[in-house]
Amino acid sequence: MALSMKDTFYISHGAPTLAIDESIPAKHFLQSWKDKVFPPKPKAILVISGHWDTSFPAVNIVHRNDTIYDFYGFPDAMYKLKYPAPGAPELALRVKELLMGSGFKRVDEDRERGLDHGAWVPLMLMYPEADIPVCQLSVQSKRDGNYHYNLGKALAPLKDEGVLIMGSGSTTHNLRALRMVDGIVPWALEFDTWLKDALLQGRYEDVNCYQEKAPHAKMAHPWPDHFYPLHVAMGAAGENAKAKLIHHSWQLGALSYASYQFNSAS
Repeated sequence: MALSMKDTFYISHGAPTLAIDESIPAKHFLQSWKDKVFPPKPKAILVISGHWDTSFPAVNIVHRNDTIYDFYGFPDAMYKLKYPAPGAPELALRVKELLMGSGFKRVDEDRERGLDHGAWVPLMLMYPEADIPVCQLSVQSKRDGNYHYNLGKALAPLKDEGVLIMGSGSTTHNLRALRMVDGIVPWALEFDTWLKDALLQGRYEDVNCYQEKAPHAKMAHPWPDHFYPLHVAMGAAGENAKAKLIHHSWQLGALSYASYQFNSAS
């Protein structure tokens, strides 16, 4: 019988160089994952990454995941990294079944896509053996927070089937605003603090409607693709879940690596 996963997670994956840059604190946080953050070994992992954005929900159905280098102009070492995790075709079809059973009328199957860097960069640090089957589910950036929260709600049964549900994005994600500066720019700090308070106080409805409720929402997320993985993790945990800030660091003045755990144990 599969170990029940009572927790879902939202990981801020920051820049792709997280995989190789020892100066980024989040790298060491993710490397401590199995020892200090989440010791249970999942049967499979479902990643909702901000780097796969489609019109309708889509799952990748492959037997072995290729490593996708969906970034440009980075050090050559980045393009030599591999994360050959097994695919999770059964999980992919189960995700499709759950979503369609919850009123999502169309769920596409991608039988070629591997793992984008929103999935493989953090997983390479968390589970370096690459021995756990991984499936990805896409986001729909033209939809809203409530839609993605409901997407997550539909996936909640997976937790009792031994599946780790992980959203991978960035708590703030305005790449044009990144600068080599000392300290944190005020708009980023205000948005990040608002989100932390809302999550820790269980104000999930406010987070679903963040575009109206949060300060500097459009500045923090000019495009919402990196934020919606949070809503999926939140929805999968359930409305009574307790949120916990499990890592917090900054890079380039405005890039927050805040990461959250949602515990749904009663």
